[in-house]
Amino acid sequence: MGQLRVGMIGYAFMGAAHSQAWRTVNHAFDLPLSARLSVVCGRDENKVAAAASKLGWESHATDWRQVVASDEVDLVDICTPGDTHAEIALAALAAGKHVLCEKPLANSVAEARQMAEAAAAAQAHGVRTMCGFNYRRVPAVALMRELVAAGRIGTVRHVRAVYLQDWIVDPEFPLVWRLRRDVAGSGALGDIGAHIVDLTQFVTGQQITGVSALTETFVRERPLPLEAAGLAASGNGHAGSGEVTVDDAALFLARLDGGAIATYEATRFATGRKNGLRVELNGSLGSVAFDFERMNELEFYDATLPTSEQGFSRILVTEPDHPYMAAWWPAGHLIGYEHSFTHEVRDLIAAVAAGEDPAPSFADALQVQLVLDAVEKSAASSAWVPVEAALATV
Repeated sequence: MGQLRVGMIGYAFMGAAHSQAWRTVNHAFDLPLSARLSVVCGRDENKVAAAASKLGWESHATDWRQVVASDEVDLVDICTPGDTHAEIALAALAAGKHVLCEKPLANSVAEARQMAEAAAAAQAHGVRTMCGFNYRRVPAVALMRELVAAGRIGTVRHVRAVYLQDWIVDPEFPLVWRLRRDVAGSGALGDIGAHIVDLTQFVTGQQITGVSALTETFVRERPLPLEAAGLAASGNGHAGSGEVTVDDAALFLARLDGGAIATYEATRFATGRKNGLRVELNGSLGSVAFDFERMNELEFYDATLPTSEQGFSRILVTEPDHPYMAAWWPAGHLIGYEHSFTHEVRDLIAAVAAGEDPAPSFADALQVQLVLDAVEKSAASSAWVPVEAALATV
């Protein structure tokens, strides 16, 4: 078995999730390549050394350029804030490395387009790229896509998607990097709204063509952070405060190119909602809904049945013939959030080994970026804004 030697940049929340996936994937799936956790990179020598030991990496570095240039790295996994994605990815592609980049792809359309163009050029030399929209790899979501593609709900007419969190409801929560446009690019829109944009387009097979949006920042100034890790942080009241430069919430209407209409809601101010992602599709022959808080289930309504038998049914997505599930436990034994990342790198390794392009590609991620850009333009202008076609730009 050959090896796929991985160099990962970043080791916090996403870095830990990706590390779990790289460690686990070959134990769960039979693959032609074995993932090797070669090196993890972070700016703080002591913290990255500790992360390497805890997360299972062979070595550590404090300069991502060293990782990109290393002859011991075949694939660069980017788990850093958005302001560094483009620079690292472009350097990795220039060095002939495969790239997995967390979402959203970049902090701007210009950066995302540059990355997609570089990925298309590198593709001719056998270099593969993927953007990490992990919710695609939840088995229930993959089954949802299969049901829609098989025509089980008929023509998709109405899409509803929400992603609700509450981790910054407290106005004293510190000004972490996710609340600064120069680092994060946008707020709830790019961080969690990007997920439901990609997810709905994935399960419907339709792309958003135009939007009408509004955004809001409820708390415009916050104390500066003292420490931060993942979605947790502590402030320093004596160090002053800083301006929140991203949205706290984004809502928009959309049209899709297959004729469906849609509503989207992304907020970090839904008090009591920790990670409330839900997508519902209503079609001419039925409906199907996914709720991440019950991630091993689908709600399915079959309107072709006699009226005496109609009603939403619960599909428990744990059978071995459900997507990805043959690798795990007997039917009825549930899997969790971390498995979506394992499935993600499983598909990436399989594509690299086969010489095929994985999905979602950088071009797919650019299309999501174009939707986010249109949402911001619509919110700023209070007008309907068409979404540029990504394929015409790569």
